[in-house]
Amino acid sequence: MTFPWLTFLGLVPLVGAAVLCLPVKQIARGVGMVFALATALVGIGVAVLFSGGADLAEKAPWIPTFGAWWAVGLDGMSLVMVLLTVLLVPVVLLAEWKLPGRGRWTPQAFVALVLALESMSVFVFLAQDVLLFYLFFEATLIPMYFLIGGFGGPRRSYAAVKFLLFSLAGGLVMLVSVIGLYAVSVQLTGAPTYLLDELMKLQIDPMLARWLMVGFLFAFVVKAPMVPVHTWLPTAAEEATPGTSVLLVGILDKIGTFGMIKFCLWLFPEASTWVAPAMVVLALISILYGAVGAIGSKNLLRLVAYTSISHFGFMVLGIYTFTSAGISGSIFYMVNHGFSTAALFLVIGFLISRRGSAMVTDFGGVQKLAPVLAGVFLMAGLSGLALPGMSSFVSEFMVLAGTWARQPGVAAVAVIGTVLAAVYILRMYQRTMTGPVSEDVARTFTTDATAREKWVAAPVLAVILLLGFVPNLALSVIEPVAQTTMSHVGVTDPVAPLGEEAK
Repeated sequence: MTFPWLTFLGLVPLVGAAVLCLPVKQIARGVGMVFALATALVGIGVAVLFSGGADLAEKAPWIPTFGAWWAVGLDGMSLVMVLLTVLLVPVVLLAEWKLPGRGRWTPQAFVALVLALESMSVFVFLAQDVLLFYLFFEATLIPMYFLIGGFGGPRRSYAAVKFLLFSLAGGLVMLVSVIGLYAVSVQLTGAPTYLLDELMKLQIDPMLARWLMVGFLFAFVVKAPMVPVHTWLPTAAEEATPGTSVLLVGILDKIGTFGMIKFCLWLFPEASTWVAPAMVVLALISILYGAVGAIGSKNLLRLVAYTSISHFGFMVLGIYTFTSAGISGSIFYMVNHGFSTAALFLVIGFLISRRGSAMVTDFGGVQKLAPVLAGVFLMAGLSGLALPGMSSFVSEFMVLAGTWARQPGVAAVAVIGTVLAAVYILRMYQRTMTGPVSEDVARTFTTDATAREKWVAAPVLAVILLLGFVPNLALSVIEPVAQTTMSHVGVTDPVAPLGEEAK
């Protein structure tokens, strides 16, 4: 391709953010939506070109002294993550259409920050140069910090600083490994390089590779997030606006699991197999801890954050059990979790806008007053617990099936997380939507879902159902990435004994 479609895709929302720095206060939301929809259309066009076999990769010298290139490209995993990003951003902007300002933190600033975050996120998923990836990885922290700190709840400053400190700590550790790759490339080839495909060819000393891999992995474990470096997420989700939480949990946190595959498994295959037992244990702990934390949460936003910790445990489990089904399921889980979590956060935002509270005890009997909102809440919750027919069921089943093929005992423990998911979702629905209606609830729930709220929920739920019944729309591009990853790591799927095959 002669036209740089991938660079153009990432620059469209950045241009929108720049335009919103101009005095366009009265039409800021409309301008932001135009750029968000334009980005979504370009993203869909890129997907069509990619599916048609077009080579969209771009590479140009960037910082020759460091061996850094402006290198962006697409594979199946990058494609689905880019599509997740460009489809969720217009939904978030529509959901937060009536977001009130607070001093200098105006709705115009919110829209500009969202578009800037979208641009940085797209380039993270497209980067084919390690230094380029690192810079955009760190750049995403800036708009998210201001989105939490500028527009969040009473403890927004604390939540924003906590998010930033954890993320910076992970990024600084990864920077050591990034610098280490520079030194290694010079030592082994005589010239520095940060190109991913060239680094993958280097024969790095196994012990050194383990140390370098740990630097990347620590940053991704914080970003994912996994126990024990997860504590920033419940705080951030509780204090951020629901739309900001969608961007944080639905998109940004996926950089962690995305990076584990693309930069840990691909660059350091032997080191990844070495660390796999520890990662499987951490995944199981996250699955169970997140589920128990969700059951015990009294705040709806905090509850969803804990469910995400559990779900990220499933994603990591699928990656480090090294089966094609598990890795495919993990990548698909990233997409499905993005949409199901978006549905939950956004409908909770609609409930909070009426009740003025996110506490579970401040609700009850809502389905009698707002049956449409209750129905959307139920569908979003059922997607969160991976009900058959929902897209999340397919990905969770694939992760568990892949894990069972390699480590049946681990899969048996992980299944407990699916049982607990039913507990925390159904318990949440029962306590908020059913039962008697108090006077306070009756006074605040005077309207059901508005037309805008229906437009927000409809496309998200439609994708959840579509990918639930036709998962091959995504799996057809994801599975080749899983096979490539298995080849990089040098493992094959376990083969059942002859007796088992006969059965």
